[in-house]
Amino acid sequence: MPENSIGPQSVYATPPAELVQLRRTPPRERADAARNRAAALDAAAALFREHGVEAVSMEAVATAAGVGKGTLFRRFGDRSGLATALLDTQERALQEAILFGPAPLGPGPAAGPSPSARDRLTAFVDAYLDYLLDHLDLVRVSETAAPGARYRIGAYRFWHRHVTLLLAGRPDPAADAHCLLAMFAAEHVRATLEDLGPDRLRAATLRVADALAVG
Repeated sequence: MPENSIGPQSVYATPPAELVQLRRTPPRERADAARNRAAALDAAAALFREHGVEAVSMEAVATAAGVGKGTLFRRFGDRSGLATALLDTQERALQEAILFGPAPLGPGPAAGPSPSARDRLTAFVDAYLDYLLDHLDLVRVSETAAPGARYRIGAYRFWHRHVTLLLAGRPDPAADAHCLLAMFAAEHVRATLEDLGPDRLRAATLRVADALAVG
């Protein structure tokens, strides 16, 4: 799809198929696998809350969940895989709101007026920062497990495509979307949060989004 094929006046009131296909979907598993997955995620969530994400080993999660260490590694790969799985529900909820929810984060009702690209971009920045600040340590682990991990996560491709569509009409909306999303990198946010505080961080990000917004 050409980058400017959806202009700022339409703001994709009907979610494009490409974006719908990028959203996270719940895994399909056998009943026993689903039970092991749930036990592992419950144990990981409890241990992460008590000790912090970086202080918890995969062995500790396996013991607390009552599953074999090999089972845990095969299912999640490593601690970053566990973090990504724990974020799944929150990411899916945000993606559903973007695709189908009330305006301005979502398109609103089909029969009603569509929110502007600027309003939707502002709403996305606000909503994503809420999600990020609530789960900062988990997001950081999922993004920094290996070089470039953040950009291989399916959720990043969704956020990038959504912002690219909202910036349609700019000379290079895909590049601008990457630059805006760089401000949401968990490592960057964690490093600057103590100095700026959440309010200044949010205000600065919103100013950048507003400067990029079209329509």
